[in-house]
Amino acid sequence: MMLLGSDHGGLQLKDSIAAFLRERGIDFQDCGTFNGDSVDYPDFAEKVAGAVSRGEAASGILVCGTGIGISIAANKFPGVRAALATDPFMAQMAKEHNNANILVLGGRVTAPQKGREIVAAWLDATFAGGRHQARLDKITALEQRCRS
Repeated sequence: MMLLGSDHGGLQLKDSIAAFLRERGIDFQDCGTFNGDSVDYPDFAEKVAGAVSRGEAASGILVCGTGIGISIAANKFPGVRAALATDPFMAQMAKEHNNANILVLGGRVTAPQKGREIVAAWLDATFAGGRHQARLDKITALEQRCRS
């Protein structure tokens, strides 16, 4: 299951992405927000990244105004590899090289059509493994050392 979440700054793009996911027949759960009232992006990062970290969801997409704040918050969760992408190539590389399990977008800096292209590139990419897995193993080791 994929999770989708945003703050008020990412609401319009999140809703566009939700429509795109439905068009592609992808099963997802929208974790909010659902209106334009001001909310705090860490709350939505926690809903999505927390579930991915606990293994309750395989992946997620998060959106805030720029994508920066929500990606910082999401990456606080063990095992989460949230990648902010501003174009399709970045999204593809996030999956192929970093096995990003959360894609992050900026709602105030990404037009809806561009957002759909970025999401498509991430969804269609496959983790390359090999030397990239060795690097991810080092990231996991860093997480473990930092927690102790």
